[in-house]
Amino acid sequence: MLFFIDTANIDQIKEAHDLGILDGVTTNPSLMAKEGVIGEQNILDHYKKIAAIVEGDVSAEVIATDYDGMIREGKILAELADNIVVKIPMTKDGIKAISYFSKEGIATNCTLVFSAGQAILAAKAGATYVSPFVGRIDDMAWEGMDLISEISEIYDIQNFETQILAASIRSPLHIVQAAKAGAHVVTCPLSSITGLLYHPLTDIGLEKFLADYKKLNG
Repeated sequence: MLFFIDTANIDQIKEAHDLGILDGVTTNPSLMAKEGVIGEQNILDHYKKIAAIVEGDVSAEVIATDYDGMIREGKILAELADNIVVKIPMTKDGIKAISYFSKEGIATNCTLVFSAGQAILAAKAGATYVSPFVGRIDDMAWEGMDLISEISEIYDIQNFETQILAASIRSPLHIVQAAKAGAHVVTCPLSSITGLLYHPLTDIGLEKFLADYKKLNG
């Protein structure tokens, strides 16, 4: 399973990269604004900076909601770097845009997916990634991971090549559950990734090892 970090923060991206486990980045204009990156050209330049740090795919989201606008913006984003993936919303025009980009050899990430039916359409249109929002489904008192499992089963049966990118990941447990459910990728905050490092028994064990070493070696 691939690990993507969901942020526009350069320092966090570098930290995840330095861990040696970072496979890609997902970001959007909202995350850009959170980092004070405002204005079309500044956003495009920031995408370039991120793409230069990460060897893997970097999802860059279109703002337009109409087909022509998505195509126009998607082409601009795709030209920024070879590892840019154009993030397209799950709408009727979005599916049309994904189909267009697929035929043009431009990678896409179909975002805001909340049902297996939507995931089937995205795969049929040729999306590189499909992004079910696990945490937001949980917020509605449904099981987000059940959707990951359902999509995974369908994709396996139908031999779809689209990768399941579990989004709206909010905890280390979500990452483990997504891996068990069949997600090809998880995208999450840095805190969720680093949270996988910690376990109280590890801390206790390390403390004991160090104490035993001091007893033997002074």
